Amino acid sequence: MSFITSIKDIDTQLFLFLNSKHNSFFDVIMFWVSHKYFWIPLYALFLFLSYKHFGKKVWQVILGAVLVIVLSDQLSVHAFKEVFMRYRPCHNLILQSQIHLNDGCGGTYGFISSHAANTFALAIFLSLLFKNKIKYFGLLIFVWAAFVSYSRIYNGVHYPADIACGAIVGMGIGITVFKMYQFANNKLKDE
Repeated sequence: MSFITSIKDIDTQLFLFLNSKHNSFFDVIMFWVSHKYFWIPLYALFLFLSYKHFGKKVWQVILGAVLVIVLSDQLSVHAFKEVFMRYRPCHNLILQSQIHLNDGCGGTYGFISSHAANTFALAIFLSLLFKNKIKYFGLLIFVWAAFVSYSRIYNGVHYPADIACGAIVGMGIGITVFKMYQFANNKLKDE
């Protein structure tokens, strides 16, 4: 058995174990946790906190957050899903009868998770911004990103490796955009 086959087998077994831990109460919660519009009040809170701590420079934070989401979302699709073409577990004919599918299956391919890439990209970007401004902000936003990401396994649409790799890619994008934000902010100070 090759190394890649072993990793895929472990990933599948872990997915089946985690996905099997469900009940009707969490079915409702995880359904909503996966929907981006559910989080609009949280995004409004992020906007409020950004305005409170950065004042007129809030537009720079908004621009950075938009860039983080666009980059993570587009890269997760075009540089990963369309390249690796790994079927989502719910599209895997061998696994379909064993999966608890809590929502629609979504697109054909799942590597990497766009939800994980987007939430972790935003989490690292905002946690670096608020690092010395709001106590426990970083911890709380990473708990949120992990919760949203886990909901994708619970709902039957992503393997754990899709989530882990999405989180890594997202954090890389979030750090890169934060460095760009710092560079631009320093340039604007010098003018």
